[in-house]
Amino acid sequence: MSLIEVWPDVQSLSRLDKIRLIQVLAQDLEQADAAPIEPGQSYPIWSPDRAFTAAAAMLQALEDDKGPA
Repeated sequence: MSLIEVWPDVQSLSRLDKIRLIQVLAQDLEQADAAPIEPGQSYPIWSPDRAFTAAAAMLQALEDDKGPA
């Protein structure tokens, strides 16, 4: 079943039922896609503190946007 097929039914729901639908869908997605975090494991986390190339590109874009003084 596609979104196009169910959309008219979703639109006819009350506000409360739409909120409940959102909750049910969010829980369903969480259960389907959630990879469990296991205790004792390490997981890489990206941090922008060493993103020098990105910082330089942003600075250049800001300078270019300023135009002539």
